[in-house]
Amino acid sequence: MNPVISHRASFEKTLASAKRTMLLSEIMRLAIDSFRASKVRFALTALGMVIGSAALILVVTIGLTGKQYILNLLQSIGTNMVELEYSGGGTGSINNFQSDYLTRDDERAVREQVPSVMYSSPMLEMHDRISFGQGTVKDVLVLGVSPEYRLVRNLKVLSGRFFDDQDDQTHAHVAIVTQNFAQAMFGSVDSAVDQSFQISGIPFTIVGTFKESVDTFGQSEIADQTILIPYSVARYFTGTDNVKQIFFSIRDQNDVEGAARDIVRVVSARHQKNSVYKANTLTALLTTAAQIANGLTIVLLLITTVTLAVGGVGIMNIMLATVRSRIREIGIRKALGATSREIKLQFLIEAVFISLAGGIIGIVIGLALPFSVRFFTDYRIPISGWSVIIALLTSTVVGVVFGTLPATRAAQLDPVESLKYE
Repeated sequence: MNPVISHRASFEKTLASAKRTMLLSEIMRLAIDSFRASKVRFALTALGMVIGSAALILVVTIGLTGKQYILNLLQSIGTNMVELEYSGGGTGSINNFQSDYLTRDDERAVREQVPSVMYSSPMLEMHDRISFGQGTVKDVLVLGVSPEYRLVRNLKVLSGRFFDDQDDQTHAHVAIVTQNFAQAMFGSVDSAVDQSFQISGIPFTIVGTFKESVDTFGQSEIADQTILIPYSVARYFTGTDNVKQIFFSIRDQNDVEGAARDIVRVVSARHQKNSVYKANTLTALLTTAAQIANGLTIVLLLITTVTLAVGGVGIMNIMLATVRSRIREIGIRKALGATSREIKLQFLIEAVFISLAGGIIGIVIGLALPFSVRFFTDYRIPISGWSVIIALLTSTVVGVVFGTLPATRAAQLDPVESLKYE
């Protein structure tokens, strides 16, 4: 290519780009001058976008806060927990069937072969009648567990203490009771400590009271009236090493599903081939809860877009009125050489400015509340950067969509008729 022609084409391209830049800066300057001349109208027009953008930010914040609250509740139950139970199968004929229950040795084997297991506890369930002084007899659920059961199930000790490894090793006759049991039998959780009762004539001393971190309303293995005793003591009441369930706590929540499969594999290898063992986790429930929370947030966001649409309609109406009030100005600009494209771009930029300014103010207001709560309290309300980006993009889109009609109408005005307009 000829160097002269190439240089000339490059120069013309640079000149055209400079003209576009000057045109855009001039239009923006005209838009700003228009806003300064009608500050009240500009503020009232942007009010709808302020409300809509603030509502969008707050809706996302509320949705994230609700999601965090739900997930925290589930995590308090024990999202790292794996519950292993015997589901069926065994050996023997139909008339002489033998179940292949779990044992304490299975727990030890899992602890040795699955490194991700942090805590574990067997559970032996008994339904027995316990007797107090003065002839009081009560039917209570008694669970034989290990000291690590408190860590696996994330239990809260309200008074006294939880039995420890020494109690388990020495077969101490100690017990810890639920909050409801202590209040029903002794009036308060503190009064229950050091009280005694008997199971099958064997005396036990209450050393503490507890409750679940999250109330499961009796849907877990712990009922309202429950007593926990060391597993080493409970097994002598049943006369067998079989356990109903074994609970495991996994170090990392991301490893729960993999650890559950490993636990089943290790235990199944120790029993008959046709024996079935099932590992239950809360991972699926946690995922479902998160999806539900996200779904509700999306629904609320869609409702919030109605507010933004209303703000957009307000912008369109005001811009149509602005076009009518500035018909003579449009005619003068066209007479001086302004093209229809330039006129359209001017009014479109004005609409976008109004929408975007309202959106920015709304974002500031919407973020002020969660940041204030964070600053003045200990609550860490989640704040999403995506909500800010969505609010800015939505404000821009609303300005473009609802500003196109007024801008097009202004661009289509006849310059001669516009100059005659009074």
